[in-house]
Amino acid sequence: MLKSMALAITLAALPIVGQAKQWTLQECIDYALQNNITLQKSRLQTLSAHEDVQMSKAALLPSLSLQTSQNVTYRPWPESNRATVTNGYVETSVDKVFYNGTYGLSSNWTVWNGNQNINQIKLNKVTEQQAEQETAVTANSIQEQIAQLYVQILYSNEAIEVCRQSLQTSKTNEMRGQEFVNVGKMSKADLAQLTAQRAQDEYSLVEAEGNLRNFKRQLKQLLQLTTDEDFDVVIPQTTDDMALQTIPVMTDVYNAALATRPEIKSAQLGIESSDLNLKIARAKRLPTIGVSASAATNTTSMSDNEWGQQLKNNFDLGAGLTLSIPIFDNRQAKTAINKAKLQKQSYLLDLQDKQTTLYSTIENYWLQATTNQSMFQAAKASTESAQQSYDLLSEQFRLGLKNTVELMTGKSNLLNAQQNELQSKYLTILNINMLNFYASGQLLNK
Repeated sequence: MLKSMALAITLAALPIVGQAKQWTLQECIDYALQNNITLQKSRLQTLSAHEDVQMSKAALLPSLSLQTSQNVTYRPWPESNRATVTNGYVETSVDKVFYNGTYGLSSNWTVWNGNQNINQIKLNKVTEQQAEQETAVTANSIQEQIAQLYVQILYSNEAIEVCRQSLQTSKTNEMRGQEFVNVGKMSKADLAQLTAQRAQDEYSLVEAEGNLRNFKRQLKQLLQLTTDEDFDVVIPQTTDDMALQTIPVMTDVYNAALATRPEIKSAQLGIESSDLNLKIARAKRLPTIGVSASAATNTTSMSDNEWGQQLKNNFDLGAGLTLSIPIFDNRQAKTAINKAKLQKQSYLLDLQDKQTTLYSTIENYWLQATTNQSMFQAAKASTESAQQSYDLLSEQFRLGLKNTVELMTGKSNLLNAQQNELQSKYLTILNINMLNFYASGQLLNK
């Protein structure tokens, strides 16, 4: 249905010089998806998860580090004619101040750790996908709120027009009443009732205009608009057919939503991540194999050799193989395994809960659409009947055949019927659109 609204909105979006920018529903959605702060924060979480993926991939590679140290020593009372050993060399220098320098290059590589590193990459990728789905959940929520506020604005705009017409009618009746009082056909008490009705309609109009401004304020907040420029939306020419269209079948909407809604995908990814956590936890009981290599040299001021010669003479190469077999780990592996199993059960319950919530939400939209569509059909007939009755009462009042109470009762009945028709009409349109959104994931053709 919002597709039909989109077409009507596009046709109605004619620029008018001097007026505030009028936003279409599609423009509101596009702008919010780019500028809403909550959504931007969610995207940052996705980027952070991506960095974790990159780091876990880099962990598969060997590490490489360069170390150097330069140390100065002051020995105020050295022992003469006595040899000392420095860096493995016998030195006979009796210098009070001397320095030592070391230079090393080392590398370590985990060859195998029960595939913990491989599964960690997979887990981080799943976490990144979950973050993407949570971003999509936020985006869907924002689109739903925008659609609801937009329809509320459309409803409020028509409600204002109804209030204006009612106020104009009340003013006309008050003027007639004044004329009747002037010629002695009506008491001042009856005229006071007409005046009170006109004042009440003025109040209702102000209230309706306030509601419209409040809905626009809420929509501006979703769009993160903070300027003091006037904000308005395009008012499409809605038709009764938009509210009388066929309501989607609830089970069809639910089955389609199960396959596409991001909250369901996020819960399913949670189950997948718990399986990977279980594999990582079980790998803690397996041996770890690592290799290392190093190259090092050193220099000292207590050697008579040149600095470059010392670097060459003292150069060492080394390599090693490490095998670590867990024997007793203070129950760390068992605890990790049990917690991973519990986490999986939690994610299974989370998936079930989200499926139930999804079904309840769709069912509510379907019930609202069905109920309000029936109410709209009844309200439409009621409005036509109330309009005819009021037109007759108004003419009879003008001829002096009906009193003030009967006229005001007829006017109140007409106003209630009009308000009921508008409310049920727009609630039907909104709920049908929500059903289509849950089924297709799209509010409008992008």
